[in-house]
Amino acid sequence: MGAIITLSLLGILVLYLGLYKAKSLLLPVSLLGLVAALGFEIVAWNNGTAPIYNGMVLFDNFALAFSAVCIVITGLVLLLSKEYFSAISKNVAEYYCLILFSLTGALMVCAYHNFAMLFIGIEVMSVALYILVGIRKTDFASNEAALKYFLMGAFSTGFLLFGITLLYGATGTFDITGVKNYLVSNPTAVSPLFYGGILLLLVGLLFKVGAAPFHFWTPDVYDGAPILITTYMSTVVKVASFAGFIKLFSYVFSPLQDFWTPILLVVIVITLFLGNITALMQTSFKRMLAYSSISHAGYMLFAIISLGANANSSILTYGLAYSLASVAAFAGLILVKRNHGSDQFVAFDGLGKTNPLLALVITVAMLSLAGIPLTAGFIGKFMLFRSAMADYHIILLILAVVNAAIGIYYYLRVVVRMYFYPSNTGDDKLAVPISFNVVLIITLLLTVLIGVYPNCLISLL
Repeated sequence: MGAIITLSLLGILVLYLGLYKAKSLLLPVSLLGLVAALGFEIVAWNNGTAPIYNGMVLFDNFALAFSAVCIVITGLVLLLSKEYFSAISKNVAEYYCLILFSLTGALMVCAYHNFAMLFIGIEVMSVALYILVGIRKTDFASNEAALKYFLMGAFSTGFLLFGITLLYGATGTFDITGVKNYLVSNPTAVSPLFYGGILLLLVGLLFKVGAAPFHFWTPDVYDGAPILITTYMSTVVKVASFAGFIKLFSYVFSPLQDFWTPILLVVIVITLFLGNITALMQTSFKRMLAYSSISHAGYMLFAIISLGANANSSILTYGLAYSLASVAAFAGLILVKRNHGSDQFVAFDGLGKTNPLLALVITVAMLSLAGIPLTAGFIGKFMLFRSAMADYHIILLILAVVNAAIGIYYYLRVVVRMYFYPSNTGDDKLAVPISFNVVLIITLLLTVLIGVYPNCLISLL
């Protein structure tokens, strides 16, 4: 709980620093606060943490591992922000503050033990993003993305709340252990309200993770938002949402797996094909990543339908691998777009010759997203596919492999352009700030480390 309190106070402190024009302190203070929050997580990991606030929040190994991933990825995003956000907005303090408040909500989603805390966490995480998506006030695409995200988010919240209401009506409790005990004690006499609650919760959660057919906001919002906000949304928000998703379905709803598994199977197939085929048709690198994030939501849903001892570690590994690769890819996009004024694939032409390190990191990120061996993405996909194989979802596995092959094609398009096309700017190098180099090297090393030695992460759970 120390991490949540630290981040909440840090957000207020950052806002006051902006009020008193101390902009030079915003990034150092934010990063120190993240280090302190991560330290609280490590201490809690070593000491063990009991349920707090009357059992509404539980920081067990599961919550601590996912919370640590969210904090680390947010730190990488903030490292990229100094150069980026000062150039596009005067609201720098507000940006840091809202990111920290959104991260606070993400940690609550990872650690909830009560439906009230799940709802509060999702709303704290999302409301800050409604503002961040539209923080470029003079950009009509950003304004449109913010409005669309707000309207769709409010609509999905209604489904989520209605689902929680039906579950409370059937069980008389918001505590997830109480809901689980209701299922265990009444396996053959479950109220129809309970089934309705599961369906409505599914709608709300599938919207948050960007799975089809509730994905329609994702490409436009990701494309219209500032690139760093898109980076945060596609990594931290997705990881936290899946943490809340799998906790609910593995811990509470597993006795009714025969009811909701067929629904998720259909959702996974639609999500994989829609995400990959539309990504294949894009000419914009940013929009390609937006559509591919839909397909990655489909892969991560494998852990939900294949509940077992390895489900949590599978989704943690895949979530971290996807997040590292996305941060590296979007960091490269920021630099390329700053130099060329375009996010089209053609803007990456000849990057392998002019900026070898940047091209190498983007290449490794694309290989990881595609699931090529010796990268973290391969380990994540292998673990998810192995889970599906153990439950004999053979047809689903075959369809997933077909989609993975499609993904390899469109991910390698940018690699081909970097190494086999002449540069549009001759031999001129992109200017890469030190903070970007730090992030690029960290993501590269972690991606390869997890790909070669995955036990360093899997053992956490």
